Amino acid sequence: MTASPAQTAGHGIELEIGGMTCASCAMRIEKKLNKLDGVTATVNYATEKAQIQAPDGMDTDALIAEVSKAGYTAALPRKADADEAPADGEERPDIELMTLRNRVIGSVSLAVPVIVLAMVPAFQFDYWQWASLTLAAPVVLWAAWPFHKAAWTNLRHGAATMDTLVSLGTLSALLWSLYALFLGTAGTSGMTHPFELTVAPTDGAANIYLEVAAGVTMFLLAGRYFEKRSKRQAGAALRALLELGAKDVAVLRGGVETRIPIGELAVGDEFVVRPGEKIATDGVIVSGTSAVDASMLTGESVPVEVGEGDAVTGATVNAGGRLVVRATRVGSDTQLAHMAKLVEDAQSGKAQVQRLADQVSGIFVPIVIAIAVATLAAWLGAGFPVTAAFTAAVAVLIIACPCALGLATPTALLVGTGRGAQMGVLIKGPEVLESTRKVDTIVLDKTGTVTTGKMTLADVVTAPGVSREELLRLAGALEDASEHPIAQAIAKGANAEVGGLPVPEDFVNVEGKGVQGIVEGHAVLVGRESLLADWSQHLDVDLARAKSEAEAQGKTAVAVGWDGAARGIITVADQAKPTSKDAIGQLRSLGLTPVLLTGDNKTVAEQIAAEVGIDQVIAEVMPQDKVDVVARLQAEGKSVAMVGDGVNDAAALAKADLGLAMGTGTDVAIEAADITLVRGDLRSAADAIRLSRKTLGTIKTNLFWAFGYNVAAIPLAALGLLNPMLAGAAMAFSSVFVVGNSLRLRSFKSGAGDAPTAPTPQTTQARTSEPVGS
Repeated sequence: MTASPAQTAGHGIELEIGGMTCASCAMRIEKKLNKLDGVTATVNYATEKAQIQAPDGMDTDALIAEVSKAGYTAALPRKADADEAPADGEERPDIELMTLRNRVIGSVSLAVPVIVLAMVPAFQFDYWQWASLTLAAPVVLWAAWPFHKAAWTNLRHGAATMDTLVSLGTLSALLWSLYALFLGTAGTSGMTHPFELTVAPTDGAANIYLEVAAGVTMFLLAGRYFEKRSKRQAGAALRALLELGAKDVAVLRGGVETRIPIGELAVGDEFVVRPGEKIATDGVIVSGTSAVDASMLTGESVPVEVGEGDAVTGATVNAGGRLVVRATRVGSDTQLAHMAKLVEDAQSGKAQVQRLADQVSGIFVPIVIAIAVATLAAWLGAGFPVTAAFTAAVAVLIIACPCALGLATPTALLVGTGRGAQMGVLIKGPEVLESTRKVDTIVLDKTGTVTTGKMTLADVVTAPGVSREELLRLAGALEDASEHPIAQAIAKGANAEVGGLPVPEDFVNVEGKGVQGIVEGHAVLVGRESLLADWSQHLDVDLARAKSEAEAQGKTAVAVGWDGAARGIITVADQAKPTSKDAIGQLRSLGLTPVLLTGDNKTVAEQIAAEVGIDQVIAEVMPQDKVDVVARLQAEGKSVAMVGDGVNDAAALAKADLGLAMGTGTDVAIEAADITLVRGDLRSAADAIRLSRKTLGTIKTNLFWAFGYNVAAIPLAALGLLNPMLAGAAMAFSSVFVVGNSLRLRSFKSGAGDAPTAPTPQTTQARTSEPVGS
C-alpha cells in the first residue's frame, strides 16, 4: 500500500491501530513513530487511532511498518462515504468483539465448576483434581490467549503491563499444578484441599492452583469485554452524522427532473427541494421562497426565511415552499462533512485514558516480578530444596493476581451504570468516571436542553373590544390550515384554550408574510405586520408597543387582523423546561459553574438564562464556534462538561472533557457524548455527575482493597507460609468484599425524586419549530 500524495505531502495522516490492550501500548507505538525523522505522532488508546504529522514525501507504508515492528497492526481508515464502507467498517470490530464474547462465555462455563470444586471440600470426589485440570486447561490456554499474546509482545519490547502479570500468574498456577499432579502427590486418589486457616511452610507438591488460574482469567476477560464493547461506539457518531445527509436528489437537466444518488451530484448542478425534504448539499437558491429549518447545524430555534440568492446548507430541512438550488459544495467540502471532521478531531484529541488498574500496574507488575525472582534466589541461597524455592516464588506470582482485581472495576461499573439506567442516565465506560471528578464548568446548550425546544403560545394582546377567545379562535382556525411551525404552535395553543376551532372557508398562503382566509364570515389576516399593512390594517400604539416588547424579549410576535382592522398580537416562544431552574441549582451545589451556549440570538439567550439562574451567556455561535468556546475554557485551565442535544452540539460534546447528551436529541449528539440523559430532564445531568463520582470512588476503594490483599499476602507467599486453602479463602473474601461494596451503589437516590418529569419532544423536528412569521 502506497500513500497518495494528499496523504504524504506535508499533510496529517491518520491510521487505525489494532492490538492495543492498555494505554501503555499506545505510548509504546507513539515512541516508535516519533523516532522517525520529522514525524510527530499522537496515539489515542480510547479511539484506537494515530494522528501523525509526517514530512513531505514520506510513504505511509513506512509508518505502518514501524507500528508492525512494535507488535501492533495499522491501516488507513476506510472511506465513510463509499456505499459498502459502513458495512465493511462494522464487520471487523463485530468479529473481534464476538470472539472476545465467546472467550468470556467459554471461560465462565468451565471456570465456575473448577472454583466450586476447589472451594467446597464436600464436592471433592475421588480424582476431582483431574476433572479440574480438564476444565481449567482450556480456560488458561485458549480463553486467556489475548493476555499471553500481549505479554509476549511486551516481553519482546522489554515492557510489562497487567497482561504480563495475568499471563505469568495464570501460567505459573497451571504449570505448578501440572507438576504437583504428575510429579508430586496432588494427583493421588482421595486428595483434598481441606479448609485449614493455618499458616505453615510447604513444598507445594500436594497443592494445585487451578481455581486461581481459571477464576482470574474469567473475571478479567469479562471486564475486558465490557470495556471493549463500550469503546467500539467511538466511530458510530461519524456514521450517524454522515447519514443525516440526503441519499438522493432531484436534479434539473434540460428542464426535466432526474433523481440521482447524492454521490453523482456535481458543483453547478441545479436541484429541486420540495416541502419537508432535506436540502441535498450546500448551495444557493435559484428560485422559490421558504422557511428552512437549520437548527441541527446552527442551533437557532427559529427557522430562517430564505429566497432567491440566499445560501442554504446541506442536511437542513425545507419547511415551506418549493425551492430550486444550485450546488456550490459537494462531498467532503460541505458543512456537514466539515462537522463530521470536527467530531472526529475532537474525539482523537481527548486525553489518553487508562483503566485505574493499569495505572497502578506500571509500578506494581515489575515489583511483583522482582519479588518473585528475589524470593527464588533467597530460598536457593539459603540452601532450601529447589521445590520449596519454586513453591514460594510461584506463590508470589499467583497471589499477586487475585480475582478481586478483576472484579474491582467491572462490578462497580455494572452496578453504577445499571442504577443510572434506572434513573435515565447512560454512562458509556470507565473512562467517563474520571472526567466527572475533575469538571468544574458545565456548558449548556439552550434549545432542547434548558428549554423545551419547541414553540408554544406565550401571550395574547387584544385591541379594544376584542376578546382573547375570539382572537384565538379566528387566528387559530386559519393557522391550523398551515404547515408552518409557528402556525402550528398558535393553532395548538388556541385549540387548547378555545376547545375546538372552526374550519376556514378559504385559505391562501402569502409566501414570506403569512396567511389569509375567510373564517366565520370574517376576512382574517395572520402574519407579519407588513401583511396587514398591505391591506391598510395598521397596529395601534398599544399593539405596536406589545409587539416591540415581545420581540425585545426574544419572542416571535404575529399580528392578527380582520374586517379591515388590526385586532391583536399573538406571541410564541421557546419556554424553559419547568425543571431547568432546579437543575441549575443542583449543578451549582456540585461545584460547577453553568454557562449557556447557543446559536440563538443574544436577547433570547439572556432571557432564558435569567429565568433559570445562569449568569454567563455565550450566544449567536456556529458549530465551529462552540468547539472553540469549549477549547478556550479548557485553555483557561477549566475542566469542561458540555450538555447538548443537536447535531450542532456533537463536535463540542466530543471536545469537552465530559459530554452529556439529552436522550431526546439526535443520534449524533448521543453517540458523540460520554453520558446520555434519557429523560431529557436537565436534573439528570446533576444525577449523572453525582453517580459517576460515587461510582469512581467505589472503584478506587475496590482497587485499594484488591491491591491491599495482594500486598499483605505477598510477604507470606515469599516466606513460604501461604497455605493454598488460606489463599483461596482470602481470594474469596476479597471478591465478596469488592462485590458487596459495589452493590451499595444500588441505593443511590436521584436528586429529581420520583416525580414524573415534564413531557419533552421526541424528535428533532419537534424541537425545531421556531420560524420567523407564519
